[in-house]
Amino acid sequence: MANQKAYLDGKRILAVDDEADILETIEDILDMADVELARDYASASEKIRTGRYDLAILDIMGVNGLVLLEEAVAKGIPTVMLTAHAVNPDTLMSSIRKGAISYLPKETLAELDELLEELLAAQAAGKPPWKLLFDRLGGYFDERFGPDWKAKDQKFWSDFSRTWEVGRGIQERLKHDKRLLDKGI
Repeated sequence: MANQKAYLDGKRILAVDDEADILETIEDILDMADVELARDYASASEKIRTGRYDLAILDIMGVNGLVLLEEAVAKGIPTVMLTAHAVNPDTLMSSIRKGAISYLPKETLAELDELLEELLAAQAAGKPPWKLLFDRLGGYFDERFGPDWKAKDQKFWSDFSRTWEVGRGIQERLKHDKRLLDKGI
């Protein structure tokens, strides 16, 4: 990463997980950022409502992460889902539809800083972070879910892989983008 801009340096990040050791690990890995922690839905929701964050990293199980995702997207906070127990095609699709910018299995925790740098760099360059995720972890999902895992929701995956974006997720982010709202768009 020596030649790349450090997108995480000094960023304000909210990390939410019900497991203290996971939060501690995230905090250690992302030591270049200002990381705030929450261990439950109520405190995380309050932080989303009252704080200003450059990024949120949300667990799904144990903290009502998909509801927190909706709250974070409504506040214009780019959000990454980080999960162990909810690694399945339905939760992945829900995360995409609700406006997450990525969905990472906790098995990738050791490379969290590198993955987030790449995702944020792609987003800053106007490239879809989801394409990067599937380029990097598509094999993982195929192995975990089975080779034909997209067949059940073929239309969704076919539409999604054309642009690597979902209309509703983009619409939700745009509805809350202060840069656009200030222009009356």
